[in-house]
Parts: sequence; structure tokens; C-alpha cells
Amino acid sequence: MTSAVNTLNTTASPPPTTGTRRARKNRGYWRPRSVGQWLTLAACSVLLIYFAFPVYVIVSTALKGPGAAGGSLGLPSSIDMSGFSLAWGQLKGNLWNSVQIAVPGTIISCLLGALNGFVLAKTPFRGAKLLFVLMMVGMFIPFQAVIIPLFVFLRALGLQGTLTGIVLVHVIYGLPFVTLIMRNYYVNIPDAIIEAATVDGCGLLRTFTRIVLPLSIPGFVVAGIFQFTNIWNDFLFGLIVTSQQTWPVTVRLNNLLGDTSVDYGTLMAGALMVAAPTVLVYIGLGRYFIGGLTSGAVK
Repeated sequence: MTSAVNTLNTTASPPPTTGTRRARKNRGYWRPRSVGQWLTLAACSVLLIYFAFPVYVIVSTALKGPGAAGGSLGLPSSIDMSGFSLAWGQLKGNLWNSVQIAVPGTIISCLLGALNGFVLAKTPFRGAKLLFVLMMVGMFIPFQAVIIPLFVFLRALGLQGTLTGIVLVHVIYGLPFVTLIMRNYYVNIPDAIIEAATVDGCGLLRTFTRIVLPLSIPGFVVAGIFQFTNIWNDFLFGLIVTSQQTWPVTVRLNNLLGDTSVDYGTLMAGALMVAAPTVLVYIGLGRYFIGGLTSGAVK
């Protein structure tokens, strides 16, 4: 019986040929097969080198330590990490300021933007489209156009130069963008889910917190990454709205430039420290970020 089964299996599944083995081995690998594909690959390679070259200069200069010459393209003869310790000593307080600004600003703006998006997408009312258009107009107002009124407004509230003031500014300016993302995401949620929650006696707020929020993770990731990156990298509001004690790290990094000379090794080490949080956020949430984009968070 065993011999018969083995014979049947041998007959039914002939050994793979050389071509089959080669196809299996090459499965999943793309190779250019035409002139156009080769040109596309060459163009992508050139762009990769173009965008990666500044990163190479920053890393290599930072590893050369204090006193590294600006514009030096060679690899460091020896790795010197003292520039990182010097940069950390000057930036650690401002890094904590940026954390206190970016984290609450991202969370609050995402929650309020999600609620706005839910109302605009699933509870239509008279004037909803006009309200949405007016909110989107806020995305295109240049920051420079409102600096003076914003400064006067925060001073009148007693929030000028405080972390609370700069968080409030980023929440307000982030609301239109987050609302756009979350509204487009909620449009894809079936109305039957909302109707079933209404039949079960859930009001608007309870439906949002109990039903919609658990379904909103991909949209929150997309909005959160964009919002966190914008807040962390902000320089203009951080320079105008805050005081020297509440400077975000981007403003303090700019002040590492000396009046007569520049310590490029320490400056580049500080630049790597400032860039690290946003890179780590994207690496940690990149899988969910792509999922959010492809599931309708941005359209």
C-alpha cells in the first residue's frame, strides 16, 4: 500500500525541471528587461544617491567629533562620539520641550480632528459642506500672515512664551489637515454600522467613542505621523511664540551656530539627535502608515 502511494505521488508530481527551479529561485525579484526599465532603474539610483548624500555628510561629520571641517566629504579616520555628548548637554532641555509640545499637540489635534471628520462624514447637516470648505481654507493660510495677530492674541490670554500657548497654536493649525484625513477615512466606513449603533440607543458621542474610534487606528496613524512630524520640525512658531526657556529643539539647534566659527561636528551630531524621533516614529509605525494610506485615509 505504501509503495503504491509513493508510486502515485511520484507519478503525479514529477521532479521540477531546471527552468522550474530557476523560476522558483528568481520568484519575487524584479529585473529590468527593456531599455525603459533600465533607464527607470538608473534614474531611481541617481535620485537615491542625491537624497542619501546629505545624510552621509551629516553622519560622517558627526562621527569626526568637535572641530570637524565643514564640507569635508571623506570618511572619518577614527570615530569620535564626543560631539554627541556636547550636543546632548546643550539640547537635552529643549528636546524635552519639544516632546511636551509635539506629543500633546498631536494627540489633541488628532482626537478633535477625528470628531470633526466623523460629524462631517456621517452626520450631514445644513451647511456641512460650506463648513468643511472653510476649514480647508485654513490649510492654505501662510503662517507668516498671522504671526502678529497670533502673538497679540496669545499675549492677551497670558499664554505668550508658554508651552501651553505653542501647543494650542499647533492644535488649531493641525485641525484642518487632520479633519481632512479623518473625514475621508470615515467616508469608507459603512453607514449600516452607525445606524445599528443608533438603533441600539447610542448617541453621537457614544457612537464615536465606542464604535468608530476602535476602527480608526489606520487613520490615526496617518494623521499622527504627519502632525507629529510637522510639530517636531516647526521652527517659525517655536521662534516667535515661545520664550528662551520654552524653545523647542529646532530653535536651540539653530543657535548652536557660532558668531565667528561653527563646530560642525557638534552641530551635525545635534542634527542627528533632532531628526531621530521622527525617523523612529515612522519606522515604528510605517507598516500601519502604508495601511492607512491604502485604506482611504488620504484620497
